[in-house]
This record gives sequence, C-alpha cells and structure tokens, in this order.
Amino acid sequence: MRISALAEATGVSVATLKYYLREGLLHPGAVRSRTQADYDETHVERVRLVRALGDVGGLDLATIRRVLATIAEPDVERVGILGAAQRSLLGEAFVEIDDAPGELDPDSPSRARRFAAARGWRIDPRDPVLDDLDAAWDACDAAGIGVDEARMSAYADATETVAEVDVASVPREPAAAVRQVVLGTVLVDPVLAALRRLAHQHVAVSRETPPS
Repeated sequence: MRISALAEATGVSVATLKYYLREGLLHPGAVRSRTQADYDETHVERVRLVRALGDVGGLDLATIRRVLATIAEPDVERVGILGAAQRSLLGEAFVEIDDAPGELDPDSPSRARRFAAARGWRIDPRDPVLDDLDAAWDACDAAGIGVDEARMSAYADATETVAEVDVASVPREPAAAVRQVVLGTVLVDPVLAALRRLAHQHVAVSRETPPS
C-alpha cells in the first residue's frame, strides 16, 4: 500500500507518518522509486503500537524509540527480561543491578524497604522502585490520605494476585517475553487504573443499594 493508504488504515495523517519515518519510529517501506514506497501490515501494526504507547501509555518519543528498539532486538536471556523492560522505559534513570543482591533490611530507614522485608518479598534492596514507593507513600501521608500499614498490606495482597497473572502470561521465548513484559508494563497499567475506578463505583453503589 502507498503511504496514503497507510494513513487511511491507521487514522494517522500522512504528515505524521512521514515524521515517524524521519524519527525512526516507523521502519521504511519497500522502495518503488525515488519518491514512492510500499507499506504493508507490519507498518500498520507499528503505527498502531506507536500511537498506543504515546496516547495510552503516555510515553514520550525518546522512550517510545527505546521500547521499539528493545522489542526489535531484545538481546537478553529470559532471566534479564525485567531489566530489559525497565531499561527501555527508564533510559538514563535506569539503575543497573548486575551483581548479587543483598537482603532487605527490616530496620531500614526506608519505610518501603521495611514493608517489603516484613512481607518476605524477594526484592533487591537497591531497586529504585522502592524509592518511588517511599515517595508515593509519603505523598499520601502529606495529603492526609491515611495509607497505614494495614491498608498498604491489603493493596499488596491484591497486587500480588495481579503479578501472578502477569508473570503466568509471559511467553517462554525470550524475544516474545520481552515484548510482553515491556508492552504489558506500559499498556496494562491504564487498564488496571480504569478497573479500579469502575470497581470503586460498583462497591459504592452495592453498599448503598444491596441486591434484593
């Protein structure tokens, strides 16, 4: 198909498609002449993926480019899949953890690390996501939300169930696994957020008007 047909198939303007080509977000089509190229279903899929990562996942172009590069050439064994996913999403902010991890300290000054240690979670204590949890938890306190240990434990129980579903869905083949983990990290988070809001509505209405 010509680029005009690709635009029609994806709902993305020709100008935007040309921009994707210039930025390396879309692979070149088969050259027909100096000014024309043919595109196929792989281009349709890539354009839809770029749009999903940007519009739904909220990623900027630099992160989208890293994600696409990771999916195209994962170069990772299955044990390194999570690291590959985090590296593609975090870029320069990614912290390489490549030697033997220590154990979580139950007396750490970090509340997130104490919490994870109490749950017996097998997590590298240097993982920067623990710092993210500390910051988010502190923000809840500052706003008066009241996320105490009991409430956080209830959240952790629920998220462990989600994690079991996520991990069980990861394919065995490394390249497919990287794609699943990277895209799942970006695109499933909004699904979970939407489900949580819908569940809020369901629970609130059910408590006010229980079924007869």
